[in-house]
Amino acid sequence: MDGEMKKVLLRVAYDGTAYHGWQKQQNGITVQEVLEEKLTELLQEEIRVMGASRTDAGVHALCNVAVFDMQARIPAQKISYALNQRLPEDIRVVESCEVFPDFDLRKCHAHKTYEYRIVNAAFPNPVKRLYTHFTYFKCDVDQMKRAAQYLIGEHDFRAFCTVGAQVESTVRTVTDIQVTREGEEIVLSVSGNGFLYNMVRIIAGTLLEVGYGRMKPESVEEILKSCDRRNAGPTAPARGLCLVRLDI
Repeated sequence: MDGEMKKVLLRVAYDGTAYHGWQKQQNGITVQEVLEEKLTELLQEEIRVMGASRTDAGVHALCNVAVFDMQARIPAQKISYALNQRLPEDIRVVESCEVFPDFDLRKCHAHKTYEYRIVNAAFPNPVKRLYTHFTYFKCDVDQMKRAAQYLIGEHDFRAFCTVGAQVESTVRTVTDIQVTREGEEIVLSVSGNGFLYNMVRIIAGTLLEVGYGRMKPESVEEILKSCDRRNAGPTAPARGLCLVRLDI
């Protein structure tokens, strides 16, 4: 283990059902905690991991990014193979590689895409229950599409953030938002340079209210301007949300 210090980047996929989110905390097991524990065992040195996206409890990811420093001599590209032998089945490292020593995730301008999936049918689909939100109310996808367009661009998304979130600014930029129907599923895809706490889930809950006919599409513009969380829709359940793309 007496090698030079190296910085390693991991691309991580996980089913978030059993975890209290990405970031380590007191009240339950997290993805970061499991990765650090298994990396420490594998490399025989204390490992601390930093993630690019702090997904919430129950949220899934196909491509979260994490970095850590190590002295072990194992080639960085081999870590994914060795680590996956130790990880539980609901977490997988899909790539590992060495990056420059001064690489800093906090200074990267990450661009993220989340998908929120909704089963809109007469009855729930048991096979999809862990990865979608179910609703039997008829949803007008065209109205949801109209409403979504008001969210594109740079806005103060305070009304779409859980009250009490500790952030310096609630201004964010949504670069694209799409609402499509795929059979019995409605898929909401949201891309941007960063997201507030529960922001995509509140957007999903609000667009569903529009789809149900309880809100007009134009209401979304008014909600944004109000900067008042009480005016937006409910926070949709975590299980429907997945981080599907992260570019750094």
